[in-house]
Amino acid sequence: MKRTEAKSIAEIIGDFMQQEDIEDAVLEQKALRLWGEVVGPGVNRMTTERYVDNGVITVKITSAALRNDLMLSRTAIIANLNELVGKAVIREIVLR
Repeated sequence: MKRTEAKSIAEIIGDFMQQEDIEDAVLEQKALRLWGEVVGPGVNRMTTERYVDNGVITVKITSAALRNDLMLSRTAIIANLNELVGKAVIREIVLR
């Protein structure tokens, strides 16, 4: 058996995720976990439900006024989430 260059665990996992086409799904879940960090603790407390599906984060906000404010800053929130995960995996935010 011929030896090749050693790979780090991170490289092996990254290669596997790309092969199995699950990298975007993992990054979407990471973006969802980062929601509270991006919007802040006050907004995060007003968030009751959140999930992601095919690049669309759906969030339920308990305050109508806050929901309207977030509607205006959706583009900035999407940009911040994508920047933190390192890839443009979130394309839309739906606020309910």
